[in-house]
Amino acid sequence: MPPPVLRVPRSSWRASGCVEGERAIPEETAIAFTYNTASYAVMMATPQDLGDFAVGFSLTEGIIASPDEIEGIEVVEQDVGIELRIWLTGPQAAEFLGRRRKIAGPTGCGLCGIETLTEAMRPPPGVGEGLVFTPDQIMTAVDSLFPLQILNRETRAVHAAGFWEPERGLVAVREDVGRHNALDKLAGALTRESTTAKEGLVVLTSRVSVEMVQKSAAIRAPIIAAVSAPTALAVRMADTAGMTLIAIARKDGFEVFTHPHRVSGKLASHVA
Repeated sequence: MPPPVLRVPRSSWRASGCVEGERAIPEETAIAFTYNTASYAVMMATPQDLGDFAVGFSLTEGIIASPDEIEGIEVVEQDVGIELRIWLTGPQAAEFLGRRRKIAGPTGCGLCGIETLTEAMRPPPGVGEGLVFTPDQIMTAVDSLFPLQILNRETRAVHAAGFWEPERGLVAVREDVGRHNALDKLAGALTRESTTAKEGLVVLTSRVSVEMVQKSAAIRAPIIAAVSAPTALAVRMADTAGMTLIAIARKDGFEVFTHPHRVSGKLASHVA
């Protein structure tokens, strides 16, 4: 398996002149998803946490409704990339093969295997009520993600998705060159650990596009908190799903765009 980070030689030009050295950069590998030998998608991703990626991608793309519908996962290295061979149970395999698709996706593609506008704009499932959080809890969740971004600390070039609970803090973090991939890996990690998303909130280092809302809704996450801004379509989708969309989280606070009833109280400890 290729390492997720490589150190490569580079020349650094500054006002004082040129210095030779090296820099850590993230690996980007073609990851092919096949289901019972049928091709579905090729993603460009960071080659780590691939079991989580397989499960999470399958869930958020609607190929499976439960990890019980997967019989097995094989990670097969090839000369030009990695193939994730996912074996579905009989009934699910028959349904999938009936709507077999094939698509090549760029880094972090968020709409894979989509053939029509209707499919791309599919309404997300309702997320359920979830918990109510104080502003300080939300800021604590956002702040807790950065120290655990191991790949990004080394490369400054990858996204992260984390899941935070009031009682346990940050319970899972996944990183990838693609923001959608990081969220898929997080979804897979939570599912494999039988962690229900309704008990906490998803924290993102990226902007919130519609696909991030759709993928979070697929695991029934009631709250997204992101450091960057949402798109207008993401706001509409979050509103439809009943999801609280929090974005533009900075040191001095954040903005709530949909369903603010899950945020209650005053922000105190993070105000400078």
